[in-house]
Amino acid sequence: MPEDERPPAADDLSLLAEGEVEIVGRMPWSSNRTFLATCTRGEVEVPAVYKPGRGERQLWDFPDGIYRREVAAYELSAALGWDLVPLTVERDDAPLGPGSLQRFVPADFSQHHFTLVEDDTHHDRLRAICAFDVVANNTDRKSGHCLLGEDGRIWAIDNGLCFHHEPKLRTVIWEFAGEPLPPALLDGLGRVAAHPPDVLGTLLSSREVAAVAQRARGLLSAGRFPVPDPDRHHYPWPLV
Repeated sequence: MPEDERPPAADDLSLLAEGEVEIVGRMPWSSNRTFLATCTRGEVEVPAVYKPGRGERQLWDFPDGIYRREVAAYELSAALGWDLVPLTVERDDAPLGPGSLQRFVPADFSQHHFTLVEDDTHHDRLRAICAFDVVANNTDRKSGHCLLGEDGRIWAIDNGLCFHHEPKLRTVIWEFAGEPLPPALLDGLGRVAAHPPDVLGTLLSSREVAAVAQRARGLLSAGRFPVPDPDRHHYPWPLV
């Protein structure tokens, strides 16, 4: 559907949450089973990325239900006011069982963080993703998880490996290490530090929600982007 014919965000939410879900095909290069789908109501449809819980690989350090962390990442992005993560909902009635549905982002898939960071005009958006990943404790921010949408904005996708209560930050976005936080990010960080969105309590453990607020407070207190810890693995693999 052309961008100028797409329904507004509120309609996208309704379609993702209530529309009839049909699987179109499997997405390539995914470690878990991930599908391109459509959500339809009447004659209106929205493309979506469907991640069913039954298609997840078991991980020793994360519980089952990684797809709920995709939803939590969207809710955190919304609470911060940064609009980095495409609209994402939880569905229990999808074709392969409970999972997440995220609005598909039409994008230039030849672009990724390592190409985008070469253009200074993208740096504000990448700084916001960097700060988001610190608060979310993203363990897997690969370069290809930064999409340049057809709308010209960079979107942060594949956020399932986030929100562990232990420090596990692994990301490719270290270009801003040690820099002062941009003033534009401070209000959002302050809101989440004071009161993480209530919905996170339905998606994460109470310990994980408390850690979100703690990381937001820590980032605000430092006033700067973190630098890599030489005693930890701070890059994901593969990088792209």
